Amino acid sequence: MNEISAMPSAIAEWLSGREELSRIRFLTEFPPVKKAVPLKKVTVAVGISSIIINDTFEQSEDTSILETEEYCRSALITLRFSIHAPFSQGGKACHEAFADIIDCLTFDSGLDITESGCGLITSDRDTQALVLTATAKVNTSLCPAQSTDLIFPSFLDKTLLCGSHIRNDEIHLSSAEKAYLRQPFTGGTYTGTGAASRSISLGFRPAAIILFAPGMPFEQGGRFYSGFGFGGGATEGLEITQSGFRVTDSSSGAGAGACFNEAGITYTYMAFRATVG
Repeated sequence: MNEISAMPSAIAEWLSGREELSRIRFLTEFPPVKKAVPLKKVTVAVGISSIIINDTFEQSEDTSILETEEYCRSALITLRFSIHAPFSQGGKACHEAFADIIDCLTFDSGLDITESGCGLITSDRDTQALVLTATAKVNTSLCPAQSTDLIFPSFLDKTLLCGSHIRNDEIHLSSAEKAYLRQPFTGGTYTGTGAASRSISLGFRPAAIILFAPGMPFEQGGRFYSGFGFGGGATEGLEITQSGFRVTDSSSGAGAGACFNEAGITYTYMAFRATVG
């Protein structure tokens, strides 16, 4: 649990680097750090109020077999913020600091903040400050675990500690770019029904598509069984759509043309995804 115990210092350091919180001094409750007397600047001590660990095991249909690969662990961590504001700044300074801190953690840190709140403002005569105790619950998870021994990867969301680095698109791929690299194209088959036209859904707009009927010539008697499309154009009988492509068929007529849905004919296609700019 070393990662969890290091959480307060990591959060205090991260909050200290936020420009919008530069008016606030952040420190940890343990080890204790001395505060100025009398207090001249809003000071926030970050600590942990409680930790609730939940371990679960998912079993296969045979309940006698324990699927160790599906061992899951989650933690509900309640962070505590002791907000100290000089008497001269009033209780408003405590509430403003609390609101700004929660906003930063919720919208910028990547932590899953499920609940936050604060109590009543009290006074500390030793530091001549008003004190507001606030909490924020953080839901973290580790599932599935790599193993069932006692050595677990970090619970901390790494975007808290190095979020600006991770979100830098100049040095890291975005999720869309990663998805493209994992599957830049998709392929499949369909059997012709004889209908004059039909649509094939892929779930995305292809950047390019190749279509052909295995075993059939490219052209036979003026009827075409292969085609391709790219960008905004395609061969006759093939049209790229927002969700896939549409084909037409003229096999039932006497004239020549595209035969991309002839009854009983199996067609193979390869659809390429658009690159991510």
